[in-house]
Amino acid sequence: MDKLFYKSAYEQAQKSLAEGGIPIGAVLVSDNKIIGNGHNQRVQKDNPILHGEMDCLQNAGRQKNYKGMTLYTTLSPCMMCSGTIVQFKIPRVVIGENLNFDGNIDFLKSHGVEVILLNDIPSIKMMKKFILENQELWNEDITE
Repeated sequence: MDKLFYKSAYEQAQKSLAEGGIPIGAVLVSDNKIIGNGHNQRVQKDNPILHGEMDCLQNAGRQKNYKGMTLYTTLSPCMMCSGTIVQFKIPRVVIGENLNFDGNIDFLKSHGVEVILLNDIPSIKMMKKFILENQELWNEDITE
C-alpha cells in the first residue's frame, strides 16, 4: 500500500468538492502506477451511477483483467461499486474511511477481496463536514 496513491484518491475527492460535487475520489493502480482516477460526478454530470469508483474504472478503460491491481477509494464503497469490484475481480481495495458511510466491507471480504481500512482523519473530517452541510444531497446519493 502506497500513501501517495491514497493521496491521489483524496485529491480526486477534493476536486469533486471544488466542483460542487460529493467528495469521493478513487484511483486504480497496476504495477505501481496509476492507470485510472476519478471522482464522484453525480451532480456535475447529472449521472446517477457516476460514483468515484465508477468514474475511476471508466477512466482506466478496458482491462484484460484486474489481477494484482489495487483500487484506492476515500469512502467505503456502496453496493453498486462493491458489486463492480467483485465482478471485475479487483483483488485489493484500500478505503480511506467508513465512519461516515459503512459501505459494504463485509460483502467485499466475503467475495475474497482484501480490504485495507485506513481510518484517514482528513477524509473523515471532509466527508463529515460535507454531510452536515449537504444533508439532502447526501441522502440522495445514498438513496435515503
